[in-house]
Amino acid sequence: MSEEGVLYEVKDGVVTITINRPKKYNALNMEVVRTLRELMERAEKDSGVRVVVLTGAGDKAFAAGADITEFKDRDSETVRPLAENGQELCRYIESMSKPVIAAINGFALGGGCEVAMACDIRYASANARLGQPEINLGIIPGFGGTVRLPRLVGLGKAKELVLTGDHIKAEEALRIGLVERVFDSVEALRKGVMELAEKLAKKPGVAVKLAKQSLNNAWSMPLSENLSFEVDVFCQTFDTEDKDEGVDAFLNKREPQFKHR
Repeated sequence: MSEEGVLYEVKDGVVTITINRPKKYNALNMEVVRTLRELMERAEKDSGVRVVVLTGAGDKAFAAGADITEFKDRDSETVRPLAENGQELCRYIESMSKPVIAAINGFALGGGCEVAMACDIRYASANARLGQPEINLGIIPGFGGTVRLPRLVGLGKAKELVLTGDHIKAEEALRIGLVERVFDSVEALRKGVMELAEKLAKKPGVAVKLAKQSLNNAWSMPLSENLSFEVDVFCQTFDTEDKDEGVDAFLNKREPQFKHR
């Protein structure tokens, strides 16, 4: 199924959401941001979807930032909805119960880099370029870049990237922890991402949801609270059918068949 500027395709428990503005390097205008939020909600509510893959059309860009044409003649009041909608999209992606994988096929700059950072796992092709170049427009990141980037790569490196506005290559992004894997080509990236998505789709859904929540809490909770949360959700998994199936499969040396309940 397609929406304006975005494609949505489900296969074998994996939904691929593709930003589809290749002539604009998949730039994120307000309509695309709203549509992405709607489609993420659709994926979250669909019990047949286990994993989400987010990518951009073509081989040149994941999303080369916000659509700069929408910045012209805006002031602090009229630009606020753009920033708030972008932040809300990123927060929703982060809070989803299902894993979201960013397949970064080329430029992921500005808002594109910020959306990728909200995803759970980031894989990139060798031609990927990442960065927060907003400073070169006289502005700063507005979709959460100054918050998530230092948490991923450290404060000093985040300051270097945000204050210079420089792009970095995929291998440098891998070295500093901004992406988890780099593939030689876009074709290899798409294959690698689908292999990961299919692997995650077979994992027990309840445990995946609770693990993601507990991991995300590392950013927002004090250590003692996060440890208490982990104990609580660890215990919850023992009330699931998947726990019984996983243990039985292990003891009987067979592959588990999880029911996600």
